[in-house]
Amino acid sequence: MNRNVNNSADQYATLEGVLERIVFFNEENGFTVARLQVAKRQELVAIVGVLPSPMPGETLRLKGEWVVDNKFGEQFRVQSCLSVLPATITGIEKYLGSGMIKGIGPIMAKRIVTRFALETLDVIEESPEKLLEVEGIGSIRVERISKAWQEQKEIREVMIFLQGEGVSSTYAVKIYKEYGNKAIAVVKENPYRLALDISGIGFKTADKIAQNMGIYPGSPMRAEAGIIHVLSELVDEGHVYYPYEKLKENAGELLEVNESILDMALATLSDQRRVVIEQHPEHEAVYLTPLHVAETNVATRLKTLVNSPKQMLQIDIEKAIEWVHKIDRINLAEMQKEALRKAVTCKVMVITGGPGTGKTTLVNSIIKILEKKGQKIVLASPTGRAAKRLSEVTGREAKTIHRLLEFSPNEGGFKRNEEYPLDADMVIIDEVSMVDILLMNHLLKAIPPTATLLLVGDIDQLPSVGPGNVLKDIINSGLVETIRLTDIFRQAQESLIVVNAHRINSGEYLQLDTLPGQQNNFYFIKRQEPEQALNTIKELCKRRLPSAFQLDPLEDIQVMTPMHRGTVGVANLNAELQNLLNPNQKSVSRGGRLFRVNDKVMQTKNNYEKETFNGDIGRIISIDLEDQILKVRFEDRIVDYSWSDLDELVLAYAISIHKSQGSEYPAVVIPILPQHYIMLQRNLLYTAITRAKKLVVLVGSKRAVAIAIKNNKVQFRYTNLSARLNEV
Repeated sequence: MNRNVNNSADQYATLEGVLERIVFFNEENGFTVARLQVAKRQELVAIVGVLPSPMPGETLRLKGEWVVDNKFGEQFRVQSCLSVLPATITGIEKYLGSGMIKGIGPIMAKRIVTRFALETLDVIEESPEKLLEVEGIGSIRVERISKAWQEQKEIREVMIFLQGEGVSSTYAVKIYKEYGNKAIAVVKENPYRLALDISGIGFKTADKIAQNMGIYPGSPMRAEAGIIHVLSELVDEGHVYYPYEKLKENAGELLEVNESILDMALATLSDQRRVVIEQHPEHEAVYLTPLHVAETNVATRLKTLVNSPKQMLQIDIEKAIEWVHKIDRINLAEMQKEALRKAVTCKVMVITGGPGTGKTTLVNSIIKILEKKGQKIVLASPTGRAAKRLSEVTGREAKTIHRLLEFSPNEGGFKRNEEYPLDADMVIIDEVSMVDILLMNHLLKAIPPTATLLLVGDIDQLPSVGPGNVLKDIINSGLVETIRLTDIFRQAQESLIVVNAHRINSGEYLQLDTLPGQQNNFYFIKRQEPEQALNTIKELCKRRLPSAFQLDPLEDIQVMTPMHRGTVGVANLNAELQNLLNPNQKSVSRGGRLFRVNDKVMQTKNNYEKETFNGDIGRIISIDLEDQILKVRFEDRIVDYSWSDLDELVLAYAISIHKSQGSEYPAVVIPILPQHYIMLQRNLLYTAITRAKKLVVLVGSKRAVAIAIKNNKVQFRYTNLSARLNEV
């Protein structure tokens, strides 16, 4: 039966049914294409529109209009949506089996509905003890189901309230967890708190709620929240502070209010110590207070450490160098010898250099000489993968910086600090380019004044994901002794990966043909169009690389891309590779994300309670639909995720190049096309190819590669650390 789109009597209709399946869901704006099972209709109804985190099994009451799409036929275009309790046996079974109620999965839902039919929800609500009549349900499970049902009821109240304000129901659980029974009252009092307190809810969503509730656009509360939001977004781009006038411009574009309102809001935020406004030589700088504290403390502590007395060791360094040559059967280059001499006399030192320049050999030599003299040395890196690699190359224990500093979820901070410093004579930190200003502050708190600090990293890599440009600022300040290794060792010159890394860094085009004695470990596959590149990447990951190089598609091959959107962006590559490499597994869908057992996934934010950090990659090993727990195996342990935690995970078959920092993979596949123009930078391409241990495959256009190599402009970050380090 077709409805005429011009029939005004049918344009605003009501439709109710059970959500059967989701065809498409856009996380950013909630736009959904789905299929609805409607009573008395044999075929599923196609519905399109903004739905708040739809879940298969939900009963939805929709308002909207019928339209006929030229390509897809008849559809119901949704204008408003309300989730209601199901009223049919099928609907109840799907609702309970969808994972809405912890403790009930699809199998148990079928048993319960078979026993109680249409009375099922009344039984759970009013007489949960009757559930004991169902096979497989004991008193403990009844208690869990009853508790989950009551919690779900309270969450539903929050959900209905939020849906009325146009907020995704995904966030209802998080809001309820954060505020409990006071959730609705808190939101009504100050909806902008949501943007600060709830991960995933941004200022625009909070602003929409506020305006629905009648908070006027010129409200001081709105201006203050908008400024904090803009400043936080700038921090996410890497800035430690932002110039006052530029910040006002950005906030003005967002808020569309008078300058005077913004000046007043900034003054209030400063009085409340939520921001710090500081005069720099060229402009006024506005910091979020924690970042101002971190930057000033890093400068103070680093200067104090540099100027504190050095433990005097009785070392004949020239004999020590000969000893290292003998036991390791190596010949150190002159710059490496110079670094060894300084490591014995300096309190703080930086060693930087590209791949193949001997950083690891040098660090190993320093460790052996100082350990021979009884020095206690501790090793750390910013990420689990980097720490594991550091441990492998040194033969000694290496931890993540977070573990080294002993983060305590109960106390909400690091145990290691000025009062309880590290027990070490030398602290060696690898991959320092990844360390942001906040983590460096915590690290320096824990370095005892008597210890030596050795910072090792590649200054030409991308800067940290977090705010600041710490390694570069320390080097540029001139305060700290810096050794830059530039000679490529003969063995490293045999690798085209190393050769091309240095060519990129020097602004030279790639060498694609191997010379005598060189490993054939760097390939370029010419593809002009994104669709062609996508198909080639899929073929490489599924068949060609595993067959030719005996690589595991999930464990050994990492696709890395400059962009998040587009045909060969992170999102689409993950969807394509998940279906190609890991189909037909047990799965759970949350907020438009589909997770399957055996999927490769990545943590997207620091979660100190779980001890998982932004960029950690693991594999899903189990999904429990009844207990609503998804288990992920990371490097050395298994971590549980409840349904409400799943927004911290994304698929990691493909990752952004920024997220690859500090990691190494046997093989990397990198699409690089002119469509990536905005992201094509020398240090981005350099970082990408230096992530590979054995094999690099570039897929794309030589023109795009040439653009990236030519573009040596590094994204500017507002930071004042270098100037602070130079202050007397």
